[in-house]
Amino acid sequence: MILTNVFYYLIPLVSVMFAGHLGKPQLAGVILPILGLPSPVFAFMLGLSGALETLCGQGYGAKLYKMLGIYLQASCIVSLFFSIIISILWWFSEPVLIFLHQTPDISKEAALYLRYLIPGIFAYGLLQNILRFLQMQSVVLPLVGLSLVPLLLHCGLTYLLVYCTILGYKGAALATSLTFWLAVIVLLIYVNFAKRFEHTWRGLSKESFSYVFTNLKLALPSAAMVCFEYWAFEILVLLAGLMPNSESSTSLIAICTRVSNELGAGNTNKAKQAMGVSLKLIVILASLVLLALGFGHDIWAGFFSGNPSIIKAYASMTTLLCVSIFFDSIQGILSGFTFLPLI
Repeated sequence: MILTNVFYYLIPLVSVMFAGHLGKPQLAGVILPILGLPSPVFAFMLGLSGALETLCGQGYGAKLYKMLGIYLQASCIVSLFFSIIISILWWFSEPVLIFLHQTPDISKEAALYLRYLIPGIFAYGLLQNILRFLQMQSVVLPLVGLSLVPLLLHCGLTYLLVYCTILGYKGAALATSLTFWLAVIVLLIYVNFAKRFEHTWRGLSKESFSYVFTNLKLALPSAAMVCFEYWAFEILVLLAGLMPNSESSTSLIAICTRVSNELGAGNTNKAKQAMGVSLKLIVILASLVLLALGFGHDIWAGFFSGNPSIIKAYASMTTLLCVSIFFDSIQGILSGFTFLPLI
């Protein structure tokens, strides 16, 4: 699950890397709206799919297999509805960014990037729903390959659109949109033709409309929790845009599956065991990230820009970034212990 999420995370991040080497304004214009993957909108769409972690997870554990497909369709309806609203906001994002005191040049670049990213938000919402549908059935190993293929194709597609067409950095956004749709199509084919889903996916059904509000009651709180975490970091990016050298400043800046399955089956002890494993993973992965940042900060910065001033500035803030990751890991551990009494 970690590898799958990383591969999908890297799709828009690769676009940022290609666009960043075109110059400071382009890098800042891309970082402002997308900032890797968890920008405000992507975080919101990710949060909406969280309803399936409860509905599909417990449904699968209770052997209510037919309902998983119904819940999936209801969640997709919710995601498509919000995607339409978000698309309208993205189309007129330039005056909003200027109102937030971002420089006109960066606001224009960011708004243009977002317009080419609009098709991708529809695909991203569907993608996250299908991933939750599969992960709640403990289907994880096939997803590694199904997520790696779009990522590899995305690298070539982004290079072609950015450097071999007149699109320039706009091609990076278009490549992200196309790759997300490719990822959705690949997963849809897998779900429709794999025999292991014959009980959980029985095709489109009108019954799913009856569960839209049931899904929405869980999706909105889930989206709120995810957004509060990611938006706190996004505020730092907007504040960076207020700094004197805004171009450089802006440029710098599995557990639920197993637990919900076991809760649905009534196995609270196994749910607690899954939580314990997750807490250990938090410590291990956070340590690896801290080591990678501490000893390879120049390498990571070089992926996004060849500008020496940006690489040097990134190195100067690495210590603070490591401290932030450390406390974020502590927060994750404390949240886990808070959750344990509930199960």
